[in-house]
Amino acid sequence: MSGTDGDADAPAEDAVSAIEPAQLSALLEDSVEDLYEHAPCGYLSTLLDGRIAKVNTTLLDWLGYRRDDLVGRKHFSDLLTVGGRLYHETHFAPLLRMQGEIRGIALELKAADDTRLPVLVTSTVKTGTDGQPLLIRTTVFDARDRRAYETELLRARQESERERERLMTLNATLQKTLLPPTLVDVPGLDVAAYYHVASVDEVGGDFYDLFPLAAGTWGLFLGDVCGKGAAAAAVTSLARYTLRAAAVYDADPVSVLGNLNTVLNHEFNGADPRFCTVVFGLLTPDPVQGGFHITLAGGGHPPALLMRADATADFLPTPGGQLMGVLPDAHIATATLHLAPGDTLLLYTDGLTEAHTDGKTRYGDDALLDFGRTLAPTTASDTIDAVRDLLGTFGQGVDDDTAVLAVHVPRPSSEEQQ
Repeated sequence: MSGTDGDADAPAEDAVSAIEPAQLSALLEDSVEDLYEHAPCGYLSTLLDGRIAKVNTTLLDWLGYRRDDLVGRKHFSDLLTVGGRLYHETHFAPLLRMQGEIRGIALELKAADDTRLPVLVTSTVKTGTDGQPLLIRTTVFDARDRRAYETELLRARQESERERERLMTLNATLQKTLLPPTLVDVPGLDVAAYYHVASVDEVGGDFYDLFPLAAGTWGLFLGDVCGKGAAAAAVTSLARYTLRAAAVYDADPVSVLGNLNTVLNHEFNGADPRFCTVVFGLLTPDPVQGGFHITLAGGGHPPALLMRADATADFLPTPGGQLMGVLPDAHIATATLHLAPGDTLLLYTDGLTEAHTDGKTRYGDDALLDFGRTLAPTTASDTIDAVRDLLGTFGQGVDDDTAVLAVHVPRPSSEEQQ
């Protein structure tokens, strides 16, 4: 033993040596009967039919009975609640007979004043030399503190669940305020949108909108704010309303995104910078060719997917477009197209392409392009339905919110019938 250990043991040895030998002997030589009667747990012995043959003082004190009230007069099951007696007859007693022992069963005993005492019960069958059962010995542990702990734990869990439900409701309500309740009706254009929530516990940062502008034009946008939660929701709200206001003032897509970049860069350029990716489109009907002329401006956003009436599909990239809010003068890329009758344009956030198909492999751009080629030609509603089904196949692999917006120019009714 080290010197340090010896020093630690010295106080205990000194305390024991200070006790008179006779006193120490009296402390250590408790009688077996006293140990039984005043043990920190309850003891009772019953005959094989459950009649109480012996009970210790500890259990009598807990229940408020006299010894004569129980011994030879009551069965162990008489001390149980109605539910406890049913459990004793259907489970406890049969298992004890089969196994010869049963441990740690939670029951409630009825005291003399009809109060209930939660306990943990362990019973063993004592056998004779010939192996035949003689009686049942039962140990009873007071479980009031444990029951109080379990009750408090259950209360805390229920309160946590209620709080989570309130948070989910708040998040869902907040999310709805960040999205248009319905998409506007654009003459000559079919539109559809869908928002996939990856987690009900946090507000996502994806957003979209379609709205009228002056002189028979319409604006549309779809974006994705970095992060989640209240901070992302604040940026989402600011971005959505900035885009609408800027488009009313000057509908040129580059100008609209330039205004958004300036606002975000000025508002969130401190210790907690915030940014987003956005694609903004200006839609104008084409009276000569039919369909719509569309100009897209991209700020670091994934390329739109164009599915044509001739069953082909390609991305419509806006290369070089930079994130909105990071730099004072972000580069904004543009692309133009003619959306002819039968064509469909799909805008989406990267929650779609970055979803995991098997827990490890990302879905990716190539798979989305193949998906579009399989769909084409298609409609706005059919596209959104197909994307919704696709996301459903990923299950838990979709770890980010996903917004999709599809616009489609219907073919003339004469062509649809052919």
